[in-house]
Amino acid sequence: MAMNVGGGGEEDEVVSAINTTPLVDVMLVLLIIFLITIPVATHTVKVQLPRDANQPTQTKPGNIVLAVTANGQAFWNEVPLRGHQDLLDRLEKIAVIKPQPQIQIRGDGKARYEAVGKLVATCQEAGIYHIDFITEQPHS
Repeated sequence: MAMNVGGGGEEDEVVSAINTTPLVDVMLVLLIIFLITIPVATHTVKVQLPRDANQPTQTKPGNIVLAVTANGQAFWNEVPLRGHQDLLDRLEKIAVIKPQPQIQIRGDGKARYEAVGKLVATCQEAGIYHIDFITEQPHS
């Protein structure tokens, strides 16, 4: 039994293989981290979501219907409005009524959003707190 201790005259050979032990250690740590964080990431706050009633809106005699045509002309029921101040004056008169009449906006499908947005902003400015939008059911 011979034992070679130091200074044997032979040079150490260069090892060209990659040591994969650190790679495996890092991958196992990442796997554990993902397994711990995935249940936390998928947990959501439980809330009661509203249900879609999808009931057609009934236009009652006391309701105010504001309509916007494709060219941006606004109407109060069937009477054309002369401008922002005309609409604001009319809305301020009905905003003080308790309970407020229901405001329904009918916007033409080709009308610019700006025209409908101005109606909504004017309703807000006058103190109207409830606005409905009238739409058509899609044709099946």
